[in-house]
Amino acid sequence: MMYVLFSVVCSVTVSVILKLARRYDVDTIQIIVWNYPMAVLCTWLFLQPTWTSKVWSEAPFGLYGVLSVLLPGIFVALSASIRYAGIVRTEVAQRLSLFIALVAAFWLFGESPETGKLVGVAVGVLGILCSIGWHRGRNQYGANHRMWSFPLVVFCGYGMIDILFKQVAQHTAVPYVTSMLIVFMMAMGVAFLYLAYYLIGAKKRFSVHAVFWGIVLGGFNFANILFYMRAHRALPDNPSVVFTGMNVGVIALGAGIGIFLFREKLSFINKIGIFLAIISVLITAYL
Repeated sequence: MMYVLFSVVCSVTVSVILKLARRYDVDTIQIIVWNYPMAVLCTWLFLQPTWTSKVWSEAPFGLYGVLSVLLPGIFVALSASIRYAGIVRTEVAQRLSLFIALVAAFWLFGESPETGKLVGVAVGVLGILCSIGWHRGRNQYGANHRMWSFPLVVFCGYGMIDILFKQVAQHTAVPYVTSMLIVFMMAMGVAFLYLAYYLIGAKKRFSVHAVFWGIVLGGFNFANILFYMRAHRALPDNPSVVFTGMNVGVIALGAGIGIFLFREKLSFINKIGIFLAIISVLITAYL
């Protein structure tokens, strides 16, 4: 369970870094760009992907291409959601996005729907609606101005990414870690193209500080993935334990840090939404 704990801490630390970056006026767009070279390097060093002749002939480059655009884009949406809606709502939205992939497993991948999972999905959807809505807070654009929309984008975006990665995993001719490396490399290329436009076309100022923050962000983001994978390997007969520990842990720790460290305000309905989110994960894992 130590791997699960480390993965939870690393996942929430990613959100904390993005939150603090705004507080210290560091350009989060550039931070996200510089996170990808670190992700590529760590994937190469720690996961040691293998290359075969089938990689270039049978790899699903169409899926890789879509993921390479979605990954940086949803990272930007994640940053915006943390800024405007807070860590608590964003973590709930990101964690509950797994239900989109779960529903897709029934409709797209031919898995048999189970009552427990369907109930979990229903409770999860109610939880996401309660956690991101009915908020009386303000941001710099006015009272509750589109605050709910950012977690919703995170919810949908990460759900789509989960579905695409599951499709990638079905291409057994290419090892999964090799696919991860290729996706991260392509995402890095997309991110650098956007950075070039950002600096030259939009005439934004290059931030040296963002390079350092991006490297740190990329390290924690990769560590989250690495520890999660190792948790599944350490507990191969208890995937539900890893699943539950990871999702409940991130929601609980994210809520604690958001409320007590960053003084985020939650309505009574929002708190009910967080409770329902945790219950939905437990239902999905154990019923």
